[in-house]
Amino acid sequence: MYTHSSQSQATLLSIFSQEYQKHIKRTHAKHHTSEAIESYYQRYLDGVGRNGAAPVLLELANEVDYAPSLMARIILERFLQEHKETPPSKSVINSMLRDPSQIPDGVLANQVYQCIVNDCCYGPLVDCIKHAIGHEHEVLLRDLLLEKNLSFLDEDQLRAKGYDKTPDFILQVPVAVEGHIIHWIESKASFGDECSHHAYLHDQFWSYWNRFGPGLVIYWYGFIQELDCNRERGILLEAGFPTDIVTLCHGRASP
Repeated sequence: MYTHSSQSQATLLSIFSQEYQKHIKRTHAKHHTSEAIESYYQRYLDGVGRNGAAPVLLELANEVDYAPSLMARIILERFLQEHKETPPSKSVINSMLRDPSQIPDGVLANQVYQCIVNDCCYGPLVDCIKHAIGHEHEVLLRDLLLEKNLSFLDEDQLRAKGYDKTPDFILQVPVAVEGHIIHWIESKASFGDECSHHAYLHDQFWSYWNRFGPGLVIYWYGFIQELDCNRERGILLEAGFPTDIVTLCHGRASP
């Protein structure tokens, strides 16, 4: 279990983001019916017709409780369908969302831009931030491993050896953490909730376990304690770099 009073702002933001994404997934279908799309598009046209500088799309997204970036995608796709002879490809849409200046309509480009920069959970800007935060924590983990004089192979080195699905780090000399042998470590710059953790177990962690043996997952923003239930089967959870590391060949890792 966890309590709000004991959590950092970053942890609470991670929890909020996960809960919001669950909500968006639950309500996604109703925003993509042909009736909903036409209604949103007409409301967009009416709104910018009255005042093209007003944040019409952003206010529409907030009113119907949908992510601004996803609303921008709906309207952009509908606009391009109307103004292009062939339906726009997904890559073209993604490129325009990343760089709204490519949109062949100045008013819509501005509306899309407003949605992208005001979306805290979806869109290309959020994706860049998440990628940067994930990379930052992988670098932090690498530095901590080097500080402890632990030999390892990183994801790039493993892929160069032909592995397609790999953890962030494979320890060349296994270690023991709280009495459990560890062969690999995975960094997750997020909070470990039930939904995301079970998805990671299915898509990643058990595959790592099958190929490389038991390992450790670090959820840097914490996790629900009840999820740390696979220790005896070979997957440990920690909320930070473990302090009690014992190398199996050389004794305790240097402090």
